[in-house]
This record gives sequence, structure tokens and C-alpha cells, in this order.
Amino acid sequence: MPLALLALAIGAFGIGTTEFVIMGLLPEVAGDYGVSIPTAGYLVTGYALGVMFGAPLMTVLGTRISRKRMLMLLMGLFIAGNLLSALAPVFFVMLTGRIIASLAHGAFFGIGSVVAADLVAPDKKAGAIAMMFTGLTVANVVGVPLGTLVGQTVGWRVTFGIVAALGVIGLVGIARLVPDLPKAEGVRLRHELAAFKNVQVLLAMAMTVLGFGGVFAAITYIAPMMTHVTGFADGSVTWLLVLFGLGMVGGNLVGGRFADRALMPMLYVSLAALAVVLALFTFTAHDKLLSAITVALIGALGFATVPPLQKRVLDQAHGAPTLASAVNIGAFNLGNALSAWLGGLVIAAGLGYTAPNWVGAALAAGALVLAFVSAALERRADRTTTVVTGSAPAEQRAAVHH
Repeated sequence: MPLALLALAIGAFGIGTTEFVIMGLLPEVAGDYGVSIPTAGYLVTGYALGVMFGAPLMTVLGTRISRKRMLMLLMGLFIAGNLLSALAPVFFVMLTGRIIASLAHGAFFGIGSVVAADLVAPDKKAGAIAMMFTGLTVANVVGVPLGTLVGQTVGWRVTFGIVAALGVIGLVGIARLVPDLPKAEGVRLRHELAAFKNVQVLLAMAMTVLGFGGVFAAITYIAPMMTHVTGFADGSVTWLLVLFGLGMVGGNLVGGRFADRALMPMLYVSLAALAVVLALFTFTAHDKLLSAITVALIGALGFATVPPLQKRVLDQAHGAPTLASAVNIGAFNLGNALSAWLGGLVIAAGLGYTAPNWVGAALAAGALVLAFVSAALERRADRTTTVVTGSAPAEQRAAVHH
């Protein structure tokens, strides 16, 4: 794998840390600004919305410049947002800093996925994408726990200052290591938008929303589930999240490796297993050992879907993949928001803290159904193309194109 992927992974590490570390620092931030915890929660919501809307917006704004330069500008935006958060004198200014940082998130992963795939041979594209996303998964194992510890002991402003410094390292790495790849000839915004007319692109994004939504239906409410149902102490939740992060790291790498060999079968297996494990979590949540194992499995199976889904979007939007790739990153956050809302509904309905697991299982099962529909439509299109024109099936044409 090219060394340039390390620079992308460092940027991803910083972005992953700033996205999730705020969840462990909400009490400290709320106390400093004199606001309630629900009000401080807007720092999480605002970031998620910024990712959803910022991904297509920043990608469209960057269509006229090279991908390397756009990645550098996005890291600059990320640094500015985190510095503003670290120095914010009032809550509104910090919220503004969070939103500024979030605008870089979706476009960075979307454009970074395209760059990572372009750096390697066609049979290693998913692995390259997984390598970049390793920075995001490792952030949940190392960056978030350490950032939370620093924030609780030294001060949350120091945490955001360190995250900004990580952004500087990522920016320098991209400037020095990422080659200035030429833009695809003749690609304009209308070509990027045309990718959304492709039903396969839309199906892949829907799989992203439902599949990753299944993961966060359970993980969003892991703290009350583990403390009230399983009987863990409050302090144990951090280590359970580390287990979840370790599962993410492993699943991401395995998903990238096998997606390059058999993309759709990889999706079938991971989504089916995810649906089963989420359903079982309702029962394993009553045992400490089994629940810990289940949390790690949810992280592994959930992130095993990320490289194949991202590569699926790139393959189906070939020729103009940048905007579609960035919007698919926004789809992950849409899945997070949708599943958190649905999980809250079933808890509010009095079904208990394990009820979101059934919501997650249903969402993952829905993604599996869409995967089968997508494959069936592709096979039918290939048969029609072969009969009518005598040309090669879509997979062979895409391989030749790349």
C-alpha cells in the first residue's frame, strides 16, 4: 500500500476523534458554559447535520480544483474548526466551531476514498479504502478514550487543541505524500449529479443508511443498556466502547480484504450476521461476558460493510464518483441519526433499554434485502445487455474501465 494512505489515515484519525470525543466531555463542556446537558447535546447533533449537508456542498465547491488541493483545504477547515472550539468564549461560538469542523468530514472521506482507490491496482481498491478508514476506527480505540481522559483531567479545551494539532500533521502528510493525481477528463458537476440517476448508486446508499443504522440503534443506547440491564458500573462503559472500537478496526480490515475478492458475497455475509447478532444482543445483554463479546462483534460486522459499500458506490458511479462517494459518507450519518431516533421511540414506548437492538436487527435485515435486490437487478441488466448488444457484463466492463 502506498505511503500516501498513511497521510489520509492520520487525517481520518483526527476527524474520528473530534466526532466522538465530545460525547464523553459533554458534562465538562456544559458545566463550563453553564448550559444543560441536552443543550450541550447540540454539539453532537450540529456536527452530524454538518456532515450530512457539508459532504455534497464541499464536494461541489471543490469540483474545479485537484483532489489533493481539496483534501488540503478540507484539513485546513478541520483545523480552524477545532481551534475555534478550543478557544470559544461562549457556547454558540463552540457550536459554530463544531459545525465548521464537520463540513470537512464527509467530503474528506468521500474524496479520500476516490484518491485511495486511484493509488492502487483495481484488485486492491477496497483494501486501500479500508486502510484510510482504519484511521477512523483506531480513533475509537485510542483517540476517543485518551481525548476523554485528557479532557476530564486537564481540560476539554486541551483535547480540542490536540485534535487541531493532529489536523496539522495530516495536512503536512497530504501535502508531502499524496500525489497530485490528474482530474478525470471532461468530468463536470452535471456528470457528478448524473450518478444519482443510477439506481445501483441509490441502492448502495440505502444499504449504507440501513446497515450502519442497525449498528448505531444499539450502540447509541449502550450506556443505559449496560448499566441498567447488564449490571456494569458506569466506568465500565468506556472499556466496552474500546471493545466496540477494536471490533471496528478488525471488521474494517477484513471487509476491505474480502470485498476486493467478492464484494457482494461479503455484503451478504456481514449484513446477515449483523442482523442475527443484533437480535441476539437482546438476550446476551443480560450477561456481562456475552454482552462484551456481542459489542465487539457488532463493531466488527458493522464496519465490515464500510469498504464494500463505499467501493460499490465508486464502481457504480465510475467516471464521476467524487460527489456520490461524499454523499455516501453523509448516508452513514443519516443512518446514525435515524436509528438513534427510532431507538429512542421504542425506549420511550416502554419496551425497555434492549428494544433498540430489535430496531437495529430490522434495519440490518432491510439492508440485506436491498443487497439481494441490487444483485438481482444487476444480473438482469447484464443478461439484457448481453442479449441485445452482445457486449460484456457490467462487472467486466467496469474492470476494463478501471
